Parts: sequence; structure tokens; C-alpha cells
Amino acid sequence: MEQGNKTKVSEFLLLGFSEDPELQPLIFGLFLSMYLVTVLGNLLIILASISDSHLHMPMYFFLSNLSFVDICFTSTSIPKMLVNIQTQSKAITYTGCITQMCFFLFFIELDNFLLTVMAYDRYVAICHPLHYTAIMNSQLCGLLVLVSWILSLLHALLESLMVLQLSFCTNLEIPHFFCELNQVVQLACSDTFLNDMVMYIASVLLAGGPIAGILYSYSRIVSSIHKISSTQGKYKAFSTCASHLSVVSLFYCTGLGVYLSSDVTHSSHSSATASVMYTVVTPMLNPFIYSLRNNDVKRALRRLLWIRKV
Repeated sequence: MEQGNKTKVSEFLLLGFSEDPELQPLIFGLFLSMYLVTVLGNLLIILASISDSHLHMPMYFFLSNLSFVDICFTSTSIPKMLVNIQTQSKAITYTGCITQMCFFLFFIELDNFLLTVMAYDRYVAICHPLHYTAIMNSQLCGLLVLVSWILSLLHALLESLMVLQLSFCTNLEIPHFFCELNQVVQLACSDTFLNDMVMYIASVLLAGGPIAGILYSYSRIVSSIHKISSTQGKYKAFSTCASHLSVVSLFYCTGLGVYLSSDVTHSSHSSATASVMYTVVTPMLNPFIYSLRNNDVKRALRRLLWIRKV
């Protein structure tokens, strides 16, 4: 294919969930509520982790980072969707679309890496409890988070720069509520073989690698818990990683469900609806999972909100 003059694109159209005008107020209210709950819930987790000295531990350092990323993650797509509904416009500029896609890739990959780092933290805490403080020192914790940020940023920039090399046809309608990488690439007129290959390789390395790391960590954790003689000891050991395991299951199961459902139904609108689970619902539920299943977090939140136990 010739590398002729590339089509200059000024904007894309985000089709969202429904074009029915009567449903727009309902969609607006629902997503605004979920967004506010997500921001408030995760912000409380961050403030509790910072203000309470009992939570100045590696696990809560990673949790506060995860909460910050979840706020940013939902903020890449939901506010723009709410503005479009309010203004009755579906347009997003070309620059805005690429920027949104870049930040979305960055924060979802960062979420992925942080969950892996938290699994490693739980592995060290349960399998090497006597050396936990020495291994999970502040330098290593900071390095793990820094590496996660760098790898996520490099991946997001690579994918975004490759999209910038594509030329686009006249059909610029994206059947989604945000600029999702695969949907944008499908609109291109030029050859997307290289883009598809990079997406495939990135999926294998940057998604398969962390999943393998999490599974390995939990296989060792289960093995260590199995060796504990007392039932109470087993329960106590498992309870320290129950919240993280719940969040991991929710994040990966919903994400996997989105791509399986899109492959089965071949419907972009179905994929957009399913994407709500991991882009909005999962970040919203994370603070509740950690606060309801973790006594340290509950006590910190009570102190933060001046709630006294009766």
C-alpha cells in the first residue's frame, strides 16, 4: 500500500451506549454517581493511608498508589462522556482522542502492574514473615512503583505514537464511550499489521507476565498456608491477602469477560457496555472491598471521619 498523503482528521465521534434521548438523563445520572463514589472512596483510602501511622506499611503504600491510579483511570473517560451527554455532542477532537487513549493505556497498565506488586508483597509477608521488613524496605517499594510507572508510560507512548502514523477514512464513528485502542485502529485506512502485532505482543508480555506473577505468588502463598498447623493461623494468614485476591479476581475476570463477550457477540456496543465493569465498576468497588475486609483500614477511616465505635 502506498504511503500517500495522510487524511487529516479533526475529530472522532463517540457513539456511547444509546442514541435514545430519553435514556441520556438516566445514563448521565448513573455514571456521574458512580464517578463521584469512585473518586470519594479512593480519596478516603489515600487520606487514611497517609494520616494513620498504623497504615505506614508497604501493603498500604501500594494500596494508596492503586487508589490514586483508579481515580485517574476513571477520569480519563467518564468526565468526557458526561460532558458529551450534557452538551448533546458525540465529538472528540483527534488530539483529545489520542491523548485519552494514551492516558487510558497508561493507567490500566499501571493498575495491572500494581496488582502484581501487591501480590509479591503478600507473598513475602506470608512466605517470609521474619524477613518481611528487611525485604520490603522503603527503597524496594519505591523502586517497584517507579518501574511500574516507567513500563506503563513506555507502553502507552509506543501504542499512541504508532496510532499517530495511521491515516483514517471518512467513517470516524467509534462505537464506544471512550477512545479504545483497538476501536481506533480499526478505523484506519492504512495498513495496521504492525499495530496489530504490537498490540498482540504487548498483551502477551504486559498482561500475561503480571498474571503469571500473581498466580505464582498465590501458589506459594497457598502452599505456605497449607503448612500451618492451626486453623486460626491459616485463617489469619489468608485474611491478610483476601482483599487483594478479591480485587485481582474482579479486575481480571471483568477485563477477560469484556474481550470474550466481544469475540462471541462481535458487537461493539456490547463490548462498550461490558467495558463499564472494569473501567468504572471495579475502581468504584476497590475501596469498599479493602475497607470492609480489612480491620486496619476500617479503624483508620473511622479516625479520619471522626466516627466512634459504639
